[in-house]
Amino acid sequence: MPKANIGVIGGTGLYEMEGLTDIREVKPKTPFGEPSDSIIIGTLDGIDVAFLPRHGRGHFVSPTEIPARANIYALKSLGVEWIISVSAVGSLKESIHPLDLVIPDQLIDRTSNRVSSFFTGGIVAHVGFARPFCPILSDILYKAALEERAKVHPEGTYVIMEGPLFSTKAESNLYRSWGASIIGMTALPEAKLAREAEICYATVGCVTDYDVWHETEEEVTVDIAISNLKLTSDISKRIIRKAVRCIPDKRDCQCASALKNAILTDPALIPSATKKDLSLLIRKYIQ
Repeated sequence: MPKANIGVIGGTGLYEMEGLTDIREVKPKTPFGEPSDSIIIGTLDGIDVAFLPRHGRGHFVSPTEIPARANIYALKSLGVEWIISVSAVGSLKESIHPLDLVIPDQLIDRTSNRVSSFFTGGIVAHVGFARPFCPILSDILYKAALEERAKVHPEGTYVIMEGPLFSTKAESNLYRSWGASIIGMTALPEAKLAREAEICYATVGCVTDYDVWHETEEEVTVDIAISNLKLTSDISKRIIRKAVRCIPDKRDCQCASALKNAILTDPALIPSATKKDLSLLIRKYIQ
């Protein structure tokens, strides 16, 4: 099976970018079921990159039903060490306008129906998540966006809601009172699972609207969100292409060793089936 060091999770069209060659399609099997769709591996400026459409091609997977564990595990099995996520988000601040980009540095989890850990079924791990996005990859994405002359914000708190419905006005104003910057439905559990898999993960948030709090702007609708997301699609592709060339060969961040000292369960007590399923993640720590 082909390998790639860099993964991209986002919309279907992200792999349709200029310069992508030697395109192959794979669908790795995982202990957690099938990923959202086949993974497209292509060569971009001499670098192999794996593209995974988060909602499936044709957008048939609801945010709550995204098989996040299968997605992250599948990318890990292909050798991915860096994941660039591209997500549509709503703004919670007047200063963050539709069509802006945000590279968030913090998360608030408001989901309730998603499995957010690989470590179930007889094994416990407590992984540090104080800084949920890889600072090295986030900085690369921010600088790439600046070079592409995007209006980009280098930090912000991203609220992840359950969906698929949009917020009520009361919820939107609550999140604003917390000082949050953007809101969306997809960065979690991806970011948590990527950290457990020791993969560097960062997000480009493409602002499509002002959520529902803004009194003078039109309330968010699917038509508005999709229309504005299409407008940011081309610049997202250019940022990805530029960022891919800047990702270092060796990792020097805590993401790469997130599981070190995090697994608390006595290896002798871990069920053999669980140990087998998680071998890809834990074998360098537990035999």
